[in-house]
Amino acid sequence: MTQGFPRYGWYGDDFTGATDTLATLSERGLRALLFLRAPAEKHLASAGQLDAIGIAGATRSMTPEAAAIELDAAGRFFSAQGIDILHYKCCSTFDSAPHVGSLGVAIRTLWKHFPNPFVPVVGGQPNLGRYCLFGNLFAAAGGGEVHRIDRHPTMSVHPVTPMAEADLRRHLAAQGLARIGLLDYRAYERGDADAILDGCLATNPDAVLFDVARASDLEVIGRLIAERAQSAPLLAVGPSSVAQALTARGGFFGAGSKSVSQPERREGPVLALVGSLSPVTRGQVEAASGYARIDVDPLLLDDSAYTETLRQQTLGLLASQNTMLVTRQPSDAPEGPDRIAGATGLLLRAIMADARLSRLVIAGGDTSSRAVAALDIWGLSYRAAMVPGAPLCEAHSDDPRLNGLEIVLKGGQMGPPDFFDVAEA
Repeated sequence: MTQGFPRYGWYGDDFTGATDTLATLSERGLRALLFLRAPAEKHLASAGQLDAIGIAGATRSMTPEAAAIELDAAGRFFSAQGIDILHYKCCSTFDSAPHVGSLGVAIRTLWKHFPNPFVPVVGGQPNLGRYCLFGNLFAAAGGGEVHRIDRHPTMSVHPVTPMAEADLRRHLAAQGLARIGLLDYRAYERGDADAILDGCLATNPDAVLFDVARASDLEVIGRLIAERAQSAPLLAVGPSSVAQALTARGGFFGAGSKSVSQPERREGPVLALVGSLSPVTRGQVEAASGYARIDVDPLLLDDSAYTETLRQQTLGLLASQNTMLVTRQPSDAPEGPDRIAGATGLLLRAIMADARLSRLVIAGGDTSSRAVAALDIWGLSYRAAMVPGAPLCEAHSDDPRLNGLEIVLKGGQMGPPDFFDVAEA
């Protein structure tokens, strides 16, 4: 299915979501690779021919000013690759705000490089329990009950970007996108989605939001996006359901699939690093049985003596067993979650300087982004399925100790109760 050049690019606003899109494409038979920054020429050449090329970023936790600089450079890179569709991969819960992780800033910045007047926003991802109905977002909590996002037990009280508005049009309007059209799910059943979309585009909207009530809706959405990408390269926004739509029957790539076998695993223990404070992840930690556990006080990670003690303790345990580092809930509100994620990444780098692992498992969107970025890894490729939203990946590095390392990155809301036992098996 390789075209000789990438037709599709994606930029992930955090590393965990970026790997989910990597898995979506790879499981449908596409040659895809996720770079951890705009790739050097030698790394791009070593990747060979690609159908899809990704960059994992951290704009979900960035200020508008920092995100605009990051995304302007990314937009120039993707445009230079000659791709037809750039997918800005945001979290499936759309958690963002005017002051941090702004989707409005992302769209306005990237659109300059992909100025098709049609900017689709795909509002749900059913395989992860995310649904958009009449523009309102709903999400399952830990694989169970589905809540309107502004009443979700975790996302409504997110410590950085709490979701106080379920209507994604209003949510995005607060981030500077005042004119958003809507295709509600009934149009897919009636067969008049083309006409409704044409009517929306006649009003020159900032973007067009697509309801997603069922997986079958993505087939229609994929066709609509693919047809309109023929006139000019375009920007699409949403979770990995954008890639699901574009690889559905009649979509941009057309339906495809391939058999992916479990690869041979290299020798060594598993290290799990848990930064997410989500109740879902915390329940998974308590259910884990295959690890020695070290609790980490995140407010002390700036103390070099404390970090060195943790490093030595971790290496000692890894000599004989799988080990899990778990950041404790701070007694006081942290000065900055981004600072803690960065310090956790430096701790991981110090451990990895001497550890020889078979697999690294990281839980938490910001933690994953900062921790993996701290390592000398330049790319990730897909190896096998693990759990929905958290695939098994393989690291690419110029450091032979890191090259070939298996990595699983999990968002706070992802995975079954026994996730960590599944991840180490």
